[in-house]
Amino acid sequence: MIDDRGADERAAAIEAGVLAAAERLLAEGTSFSALSMQRIADEAGVARSTLYLYFKEKSALLIRLASGLKSGSYQLMSTWSPDRPDALDRLGDTLEEVIGYYRQRRHVLRAMMELADRDSTVGQLWADELDPFEELSRRWIRQAQATGQTAAGVDPATASQVIVHGGFRVIAHQVLTGDPDRDATVARELAANQWYGAFRRPG
Repeated sequence: MIDDRGADERAAAIEAGVLAAAERLLAEGTSFSALSMQRIADEAGVARSTLYLYFKEKSALLIRLASGLKSGSYQLMSTWSPDRPDALDRLGDTLEEVIGYYRQRRHVLRAMMELADRDSTVGQLWADELDPFEELSRRWIRQAQATGQTAAGVDPATASQVIVHGGFRVIAHQVLTGDPDRDATVARELAANQWYGAFRRPG
């Protein structure tokens, strides 16, 4: 009788090994365009035919890596609350943590943005990964409006698009091309723009 649990565990281990192998190669400086499925299979210690059982194409593998990337940044952002007395300072700290998180994984970020710019389908999937961040922002804005802490005229949906998509572009630009010594400055400027622009906009 086949042990389904054991088979599932082996499959999960193979998939995790493949993802780790691809990330190692990217971290070593291999560009996404130059990264072949054969090289990933060799690095992971599996046959190429086995690799294709888990990932039909290279883009699917990278999307999986990038999905985990945004999950980690969401966990960081969801710890912030606009109701704390030190909320603005804490927002700056949190955004600096997010920048640091992406900086440690900038090889994945660079590869995903390279692919998203070339492939509109992948680009849309990557953009859709920001939906939970937008929902979080909309909730914060509505709560602030309900208590009179921000202007009633703020449109939660539009403001959240600006906060999330604009903020992500700023963070990505800083991570991929900016001086790490300016991470805190960028984070605090971004925090102030979001705070006064939406969460505490004067009436």
